[in-house]
Amino acid sequence: MLNQIEGLHHVTAMARDAAENNAFFTRTLGLRRVKQTVNFDEPSVYHLYYGDEAGTPGSVMTYFPFPNIIRGRPGTGEVGTTVFSVPEGALKFWQERLVAEGVGDIATGESFGQKRLTFRGPDGDGLALVEDATDVRSPWTAGGVGDDEAIRGFHSASLRLRDAGATEELLKFMGYENAETHKGVKRLILPGGNGADFIDIETLPEAPRGDLGAGSVHHIAFAVEDRASQLEVRKALLDTGYQVTPVIDRDYFFSIYFRTPGGVLFEIATNEPGFDKDEDTAHLGAALRLPRQHAHLRARLEASLQPLEA
Repeated sequence: MLNQIEGLHHVTAMARDAAENNAFFTRTLGLRRVKQTVNFDEPSVYHLYYGDEAGTPGSVMTYFPFPNIIRGRPGTGEVGTTVFSVPEGALKFWQERLVAEGVGDIATGESFGQKRLTFRGPDGDGLALVEDATDVRSPWTAGGVGDDEAIRGFHSASLRLRDAGATEELLKFMGYENAETHKGVKRLILPGGNGADFIDIETLPEAPRGDLGAGSVHHIAFAVEDRASQLEVRKALLDTGYQVTPVIDRDYFFSIYFRTPGGVLFEIATNEPGFDKDEDTAHLGAALRLPRQHAHLRARLEASLQPLEA
């Protein structure tokens, strides 16, 4: 069993409109845009990162906004709901705020003994807030949401699978343990993690496979401390029979990727070097940063990329 995994690192999803996506996560949800850069493989498209003040692993939601992309079709083989943690007593504030902002499909409920508010992002993204009195992570409060309500980071993510068995065994190999089952959803926990410690598994044997598009999660990333730990994880996964990519430099972290038995794309990402590699913490996300291989495209990209609110 691996002992290097520290919890979630980031979740990366697809969007249709960069300005709308930016406004939703920074203004409506009050997160900080910690980086604006471009897709490594398609530099005409933004890669936007939202999180806490420093973009701490376990707090960062990222998006590829592809103009004119079709809406994703929900199904199995993907992340269903990305869940953020808020303080106890905060959901009334969030329900009123989301209603006032015209957010869709807002519903209150309870899951695993915690109050929960589910809603949809601009592209139908499956999102939720959960009250967690034990979460002591520091929030970003300069986005218009006070300390008593602000998002702390990820709480959990749910995986929708036709058959959960092999993916559950993979997660246990990665250090997760069974926690409990609620209304047919199985929860796994990473003891002693970074705060983003839960993975929920929904088993839907008759559901169709999801189709990737706007509102879909592209991949889910798990955190390790450094490159040495990442190489240990990579070797263990290869030895177990998984097809794992070589290490890829993503500027702000190093990544490896592999496809799970249930079809979900997993990434293992390092905590180093962090989002302050090329801008100081006070100005994270303020300016367009480009990967080295795309630096020569700056003039063209600045002229073509959709303007974003500060």
